[in-house]
Amino acid sequence: MRYIPTTPVSGLMTAWRLLVTEPHDGATNMAADEALLRSRLAGDGAPTVRFFAWDPPTISLGYGQRVDAEINLSLATGFGIGLVRRPTGGSAVYHDSWEREVTYSVVASSDDHPGFDDLLETYRIIGSALVSGLRRLGVRADLVPARRLPGGPPAFCFARTGSYEVEVDGKKIIGSAQRRQSGAFLQHGSILLGANAERLRALFPQDDPLGEMTTIETVLDCRPSFRETVEAMVSGFEAVFGTRLSPGEISGKERALIERLVLAKYAAPAWTERGEVRLDLEETSRPRTPARSC
Repeated sequence: MRYIPTTPVSGLMTAWRLLVTEPHDGATNMAADEALLRSRLAGDGAPTVRFFAWDPPTISLGYGQRVDAEINLSLATGFGIGLVRRPTGGSAVYHDSWEREVTYSVVASSDDHPGFDDLLETYRIIGSALVSGLRRLGVRADLVPARRLPGGPPAFCFARTGSYEVEVDGKKIIGSAQRRQSGAFLQHGSILLGANAERLRALFPQDDPLGEMTTIETVLDCRPSFRETVEAMVSGFEAVFGTRLSPGEISGKERALIERLVLAKYAAPAWTERGEVRLDLEETSRPRTPARSC
């Protein structure tokens, strides 16, 4: 297996915002990511790296993914697991609690960093930052080169590794997806601290969800805390981006947009079940299909 070197990219002068938000349900988390993207598109918000968690644990579906028998949704309901559809494409992810997962998101415009105007180069740069963060925790992670994947996407995101995603010894440890729109993008993904193997096998019964994935706990034989992981990842992003991430807050305008997006989109059954937006927003049509995902 050939891996990609994770060298920093120089030349970044843009001021970046760092957000570490409280655990929220799936609708609020996805609304927050879209609100930050819209804010950057409008020129109101800074480019942002956000780290967050889920309460309750939630299955997130890819933008175009069907709700079908490949995911045991009745069991998920019985466990009190939430369900949300992402604005990004790809396959389903089971987001466990903050003890087992750190979720990241990056929102920026194409001119916020050299290379952000290209889809795969954006994946490579962000992937390099993620690898840098993992290595600070002692995880010998590697960035997988660009590759063509045969067949359709699996039901479970961690069943295979896409271009410029992150592996340890050939097994996927971070899954990511991206949406690009009008000169800006949102990329978000899951950093696996640990895994509930029994629950994963029950939720994704069609395949072995553990066959192609690993976790930090498996690699290190110990599990870092949410805070330790975020601190390492912040250092990784700063090293690769060549700038400081300045702690900030979600603006009042962004909070208002999050509330609207929760009600009009992410908590609405029409969106969760079919990817349809029924209520009036600034953009009433469905978002364009993401170009690539995990």
